[in-house]
Amino acid sequence: MAKRGTASKTVNGRNPEQQAASASAPLSARGSQLGEGTALAWRSLGPFRGGRVVAVAGDPSNPRVFYFGSTGGGVWKTTDGGRYWQNVSDGSFKRASVGALAVAPSDPNVLYAGMGEPTIRGNVSHGDGVYKSTDGGQTWTHLGLAATRNIARIRVHPTNADMVYVAALGHAHGPNAERGIYRSRAGGASWEQVLFFNEDVGANELALDPSNPRILYATAWRARRLPHRLDSGGAGCGIWKTTDGGDHWTELTHNKGLPSGTLGKIGITVSPARGERVWAIVEAEKGGVYRSDDGGATWELTCDDHALLSRPWYYQHIHADPQDPETVWVLSVRLWRSHDGGRHFERLAIPHGDNHDLWIDPRDANRVIEGNDGGACVSVNGGQTWSSLMNQPTAEFYHVTTDTQVPYRIYGAQQDNTTISVPSRSVNGIITEADCVEIGGGESGYIAVRPDDPHIIYAGSYQGYISRYDCRTGHRRDITVWPEQMIGWPAKDVRYRFQWTFPIVLSPHDPNVLYVTGNHVFCTKDEGASWETLGPDLTRNEPSRLQDSGGPLTLDNCGTEYYGTIFAFAESPRQRGLLWAGSDDGLVHVSRDGGQHWDNVTPADLPEWALISAIEPSPHDPAVAYLAANR
Repeated sequence: MAKRGTASKTVNGRNPEQQAASASAPLSARGSQLGEGTALAWRSLGPFRGGRVVAVAGDPSNPRVFYFGSTGGGVWKTTDGGRYWQNVSDGSFKRASVGALAVAPSDPNVLYAGMGEPTIRGNVSHGDGVYKSTDGGQTWTHLGLAATRNIARIRVHPTNADMVYVAALGHAHGPNAERGIYRSRAGGASWEQVLFFNEDVGANELALDPSNPRILYATAWRARRLPHRLDSGGAGCGIWKTTDGGDHWTELTHNKGLPSGTLGKIGITVSPARGERVWAIVEAEKGGVYRSDDGGATWELTCDDHALLSRPWYYQHIHADPQDPETVWVLSVRLWRSHDGGRHFERLAIPHGDNHDLWIDPRDANRVIEGNDGGACVSVNGGQTWSSLMNQPTAEFYHVTTDTQVPYRIYGAQQDNTTISVPSRSVNGIITEADCVEIGGGESGYIAVRPDDPHIIYAGSYQGYISRYDCRTGHRRDITVWPEQMIGWPAKDVRYRFQWTFPIVLSPHDPNVLYVTGNHVFCTKDEGASWETLGPDLTRNEPSRLQDSGGPLTLDNCGTEYYGTIFAFAESPRQRGLLWAGSDDGLVHVSRDGGQHWDNVTPADLPEWALISAIEPSPHDPAVAYLAANR
């Protein structure tokens, strides 16, 4: 969807027009551009549709400069208020998942990027510490802290660009000591851990009082993402404060007015317009927005609207207006704002849901940038209107496939968006938004395109949803194997378990045969009008790993953690009916008779409970298959 002039950096550092020219050039010419013996060049096909952003920042001295950190695509910069974005970290970062981003208020040329997003989904990518730029993102230096893995926030002293604080959530999947609050007095050349909770509790948020930068507030969060569940909340969660720049910390968790009992994730912010005013959004039995007007000594519950607290592990962010002490923003599934000190909130329209980060210009509160699951958008009128998300090639795709047309098209399912089909080349010369179409299914699924009729597409989403889509008519039909509403139910209570991203595979021998996998293999020969179950449950079916997810406070049974499912599936292209199935709980099965009988062929040296990510049968020898697994 690139438009003329889009400043999107590619691996070759060329703009879309140069890429298009290269793509249409003879192979010999393109080879000479890339080096001796090279015949193919990379070119961006788009789509220019934003993906998840959990870190944003702005330049307080230049009203047209903003930055965002993509969860899979590094750091991006705009110099025209969000009309065009350019990647400024390609080739500099070892990992591309950005969890925190900060511009030094006293020197906007200085940027700090914390790697590894704190929104710990099941497919979260961890980071490798902190990077720094002193030239507005043109070059970067790695500053260490690699073992922190997931960084939630970076704060920079308002008058000293070398004084920087990092809130490290830590390892998403296990214990580690590299958590808590870190401080550097030397611009990241050295670090000291100034607040440590324990190996299971990390720092989720960090707020600095710009009127007195020796005062900071931090929140602690106990969280762990396992293959079959999310644990969020419990012992160790709370609020901490320092009044000496981090040398000493005092716990505020049990101060008057805050909720008692089990706590979960907490967001916190301090008003730059009234330093003693602090807001916290607290996950608890009596959760909600709490406010303190005495620097955290006492608190009151100002709003308990549950809409502000949805899926707290994924959101739970609150931001104070820099100029008006009565205005505060809450980021959740929706975007909310209060003008009466946090007692009542209005919902703001924004281009995409699932909101994660907000930066407000300290000099002009109408100038903001917001990050969500659809990208980053800029507003210069306080959220009345926003810049486009359709100019950021940062979409995260679960799977990609192609069809048999000439020129061929590419198909994928984008996280928290829709499926999409993009042409490999366009009659327009460049691939635009008009060339791209949605083709059924949903955000997380596999896509299978009939080789004999590429207008017929089978596409999936979470909760086992599958659609049959006809591109000629636009007709979409639900062909779900077992159309059962699963939202809110643990895996043990549903008839069939389907992974968040479950396989949908057409037989390479017969385009009328479509395979789908849950905890069983299913097959249809009539385009989903009826389904046959091929064999038994091919997983461990371990009851202890099929329970509720998300506790102890907020359950999160949306299907992401459904476990004991067939995660990888393939039919041999050399032998009809030779089927391979790999589960997310570590089993590999093969059938030589079209699914009537199955043999457990799990490799003896494969670690127990490994996730079988992919199985690829050999195109040459039916006895050979390759598998990829992770633990």
